[in-house]
Amino acid sequence: MTEPTNRGDLDTQSLIDRAVQGDQAAWGELLARSRDRLRRMIALRLDRRLQGRVDASDVIQDAMLEASKRLADYRRNPTMPFFLWLRFLTGQRLLEQHRRHLGAQGRDAGREISLYRGAMPETTTAALAAQLLGRHTSPSQAAVRAERKIRLQEALNSLDPIDREVLALRHFEQLSNGEVAQVLGLDKSGASKRYARALIRLKDILANMPGGLGEF
Repeated sequence: MTEPTNRGDLDTQSLIDRAVQGDQAAWGELLARSRDRLRRMIALRLDRRLQGRVDASDVIQDAMLEASKRLADYRRNPTMPFFLWLRFLTGQRLLEQHRRHLGAQGRDAGREISLYRGAMPETTTAALAAQLLGRHTSPSQAAVRAERKIRLQEALNSLDPIDREVLALRHFEQLSNGEVAQVLGLDKSGASKRYARALIRLKDILANMPGGLGEF
């Protein structure tokens, strides 16, 4: 049975139809709706050695330029939801930046473990831990934050790779359960169960660590 189309899908399709006909306002609206989540994806998946060298706005601009050229083709054959298509194109541009600047260099050794090997730029538990904790730390709190980051990262390391990726997609990239399911090739029920399981396991591990960690 085909899943019913919701109002948001119909609105997006209307904007795509108008954009293909040359309506720049419609195209601008489509991009405005997606930009913040694309920035979050880049913030998580940009190799830390490239911070300050690669600008998220430039990556998104390059991806959107390609998207505008391919929009008519996408409209004829939408193989995935529109936002996931933009996310894929943006991920490809980010991969190009990694290859351009880093070549075959791997990530730093140590506690960093890959979240999940998929089609997007690879990221690590260190990057996810840093993003989950946030960056608003005063100098007096730096040592405490560093210890919290290590504990959170060790907890993430203990999860299954796909559960780490589900956690990143839902908790940080803010993808819907349906989007996560499509990205990872899961059914919606499976994606939802993995997210709930990852959250529970992560909180249990953190609660049992010396000193705990509290909410992240």
